[in-house]
Amino acid sequence: MRLLLHTCCAPCLLAPYASLISKRHKITGFFYNPNIMPYREFRRRLTAFKQYAEKEGIPANIDENYSLEFMLKNYLERGNLPRCRVCYDIRLRETARIASEKGFDGFSTTLTVSPFQDHELIKQAGEQAAEKYHVKFLYQDWRPEFRPSHEKAKKLGLYLQGYCGCIFSEEERYRPSTRKRLAKTKREQ
Repeated sequence: MRLLLHTCCAPCLLAPYASLISKRHKITGFFYNPNIMPYREFRRRLTAFKQYAEKEGIPANIDENYSLEFMLKNYLERGNLPRCRVCYDIRLRETARIASEKGFDGFSTTLTVSPFQDHELIKQAGEQAAEKYHVKFLYQDWRPEFRPSHEKAKKLGLYLQGYCGCIFSEEERYRPSTRKRLAKTKREQ
């Protein structure tokens, strides 16, 4: 199956790419992350993705547009939805649109590597995007590969970020209550 793989960052690409290739899927990475703030962080993740894709010979489709105003407008306009759902919708809809437009059989996302993401919301967003653009959404839970992927990323010298990407998650990582919850999650892995 020809799959467009939405990629949030290079470290989270490692396990999904290896898994999908082992199942004989033809993968093209898709970097589309208008949620990443601030601009310097966006550039770091984009650069790491480009370097890794080039080094590994991974075909890539890259959207280099930085969209601070676009994202903030969407968070405000869709305030009735959890902010993560807004973010998933935007990224997965665009992935589905590109997949459909370019003749891919389906799409998936590396977001499902992270134990910090809401997998139910990701599935809902992916399935709705798939329905809208008439292309298959392949959900895969790669959370067990989170730690090994990040260890491998360290060995490869890839940039490892400390938060999911949005300005809200960047703020939350410094709140004492959030730090305790994240420490507990890491111990349980």
